[in-house]
Amino acid sequence: MTAALANGRIRTAGAGGLAALAVLGVVTAAWLIGDAGMRADFPARLLPPQAAHPFGTDHMGRDNLARTLHGLTLSLQIGFLAATISTLIALLAAVIAGWGRWCDALIGGLTDVMLAMPHLLLLLMICFALGGGTQAVIIAVALSHWPRLARILRAELMQIMAAPWIEVSAGLGRSRLFILRHHVLPHLMPQVMVGFLLMFPHAILHEAGLTFLGFGLEPSRPAIGVMLSDSMRHLVAGRWWLALFPGAALLALVLCFEMLGGGLRRLTDPREARL
Repeated sequence: MTAALANGRIRTAGAGGLAALAVLGVVTAAWLIGDAGMRADFPARLLPPQAAHPFGTDHMGRDNLARTLHGLTLSLQIGFLAATISTLIALLAAVIAGWGRWCDALIGGLTDVMLAMPHLLLLLMICFALGGGTQAVIIAVALSHWPRLARILRAELMQIMAAPWIEVSAGLGRSRLFILRHHVLPHLMPQVMVGFLLMFPHAILHEAGLTFLGFGLEPSRPAIGVMLSDSMRHLVAGRWWLALFPGAALLALVLCFEMLGGGLRRLTDPREARL
């Protein structure tokens, strides 16, 4: 094993541990805090960071640390669900594309059309058409993120289908469904997992972005996008903590998964991961 590969595995394992620790810490802390600090306390409104409120308080006196933790938990839930749906759509599209020439042309054309559209515009259009809200965000993110992964999975599937063991299996009379289940999907799973892990942080960021622009979650939800949107009117007055802490926490969480996904992608790429 080369030193570069060993170092890559160590870094990826470290990123995985960091991501798992971040998720566990956020979810556990949000559960332990509960509703404490989520209720309005007008005498304590707009307090800067201090011992009682490490992230300060907002314009209604609510604790920013509690809201940030609940907002990150909500982002994780929505991002996970949206990325899972999008990954399944990409896998289904790749399998359909590998079924025959006409199916390949249909999926390829649909993928090209969606990739040609501006990503943010597509997200906004879907959210607007569905009326906003949590379900609209999940559907918008899921429907806009699958094409790139589908193209990667399709290319991988075509390589697998050209392998000699596929010809042997077909020569033995195995059905297409049998070959798909026992020979194709197991070899696709590493790329599927890497694609999901790379899509997950993007889904989290896009949920926050849509909510920040007013097309996402309801203002009553403790979402990071809502907190950042509310903070804009207070920044000119020097209330920097309203935007800094939620934004930095979201960025740190996203970077953990970006590092993990990037590391796994390098390890599963035969051009980079060599013994």
